[in-house]
Amino acid sequence: MSCPGKWACRCSRFVEAVAYPFLGSIVGDDVLKLFNHAQENNYAIPAINVTSSSTVVAALEAARDKDSPVILQTSQGGAAYFAGKGVGNKNQEASIGGAVAAAHYIRAVAPLYGIPVVLHTDHCAKKLLPWFDGMLDADEAYFKEHGEPLFSSHMIDLSEEPVEWNIQTTAKYLKRMAPMKQWLEMEIGITGGEEDGVNNESVDNASLYTQPEDIYEIYKTLSPISPYFSIAAGFGNVHGVYKPGNVKLHPELLEKHQKYVKEKINGKEDKPVFLVFHGGSGSTKQEYRDAISYGVVKVNLDTDLQWAYLLGIRDYVLNKKDYLMTQVGNPDGADKPNKKYYDPRVWVRDGEKTMSARVAEALVDFNTAGQL
Repeated sequence: MSCPGKWACRCSRFVEAVAYPFLGSIVGDDVLKLFNHAQENNYAIPAINVTSSSTVVAALEAARDKDSPVILQTSQGGAAYFAGKGVGNKNQEASIGGAVAAAHYIRAVAPLYGIPVVLHTDHCAKKLLPWFDGMLDADEAYFKEHGEPLFSSHMIDLSEEPVEWNIQTTAKYLKRMAPMKQWLEMEIGITGGEEDGVNNESVDNASLYTQPEDIYEIYKTLSPISPYFSIAAGFGNVHGVYKPGNVKLHPELLEKHQKYVKEKINGKEDKPVFLVFHGGSGSTKQEYRDAISYGVVKVNLDTDLQWAYLLGIRDYVLNKKDYLMTQVGNPDGADKPNKKYYDPRVWVRDGEKTMSARVAEALVDFNTAGQL
């Protein structure tokens, strides 16, 4: 699909630079080109956790208006919510179905926004591997019919497991994904805090910092299988938002990882590894900039966006309270209908606007704005 209407000219510079055949949902070599372009031009793409069509369009709107690529991702819990909270999830059926539904929805609407979109799924711990397997089944079925996977990429997070098992299991999954040229993100070093039911608030601080030897071992193991992988390395990251000073990030460790791998492989590139920044909400702009300068191409955002989405809805309800108490009757008259105030398209839209504004802020902070 080509860019629609007025967005075609705007996209032409980026398309020419990275040789995209189309914009919208991208896969395979186009994802690799995007991440290479990000490293070369010193920016990172925000990865936005989406749980509904409303949060999807809020993110897409911001990226379009800021001339930016974007990553849209569903977590296991977010995917189940996409399917509906009334659906059972004993065998991950809601999480699988919700993720697949989200992927098809995003594939359908993304071309309307005229930007490159990476379709991704977030943390998948050992206990959630049936979810991962179900999504790969959907990818392989889609690949058989269309010549590309349904999702651009997935994340496997076995960081709580022994390092060797983590790496070898990740390699096993990458071998399955490689024929589809599908991207795989993995994590080494635990991200602290709590997110989506995974609680690492009590872990030893030492486990929050990845060692360069582990990064090299991952690179050495995965590179012969496929070039389509990235590493979420711990440098003190914590999910959620905390009081300033309580979280000690050390993005300079990422530079050491890159130098170590470059030396071990006798490479020419200063940033041979594609790195990912987890626990981005609440971080300072300088911490973002430093991490990006060391090869981070993707920054996860969730907590700040949940808050931003609430703000618009909260303020609407507070400001229109007298018009939301009954279906008929308000300060303008006892017989005045209130439908135009309680219509979900009105107050949900206010949540989209405030979330979109926060995504736009991140696009500026990560130097993603204007890259198309």
